[in-house]
Amino acid sequence: MSWQGPEFVLIMIAIGPIAWVLTTWIRARHGYPLTNENGDTIGKDGLSTNRKAELLSRENERLQGKVGRLEARIAVLERIATDPATRTAREIDALSRGDA
Repeated sequence: MSWQGPEFVLIMIAIGPIAWVLTTWIRARHGYPLTNENGDTIGKDGLSTNRKAELLSRENERLQGKVGRLEARIAVLERIATDPATRTAREIDALSRGDA
């Protein structure tokens, strides 16, 4: 058998992708974490751990802002509920007359 020619080159080119597919299949079958081209671990949903952390960080910021707004609204409702009715009525009247 001659080690020259296009058949040998094609075999050498095909060995890399075949080895990668075989390695990935073995790792997945035995429960090892899979990685993408950059070496980042990929979860079952297809996202890398870095991307998951970034998405969770953004959602955390959004939820913190929402909680802050809800706390402010609850404070207003608590003030309305605990203030004397006459004071609340005076403030509403002042607002309707434009005295505020």
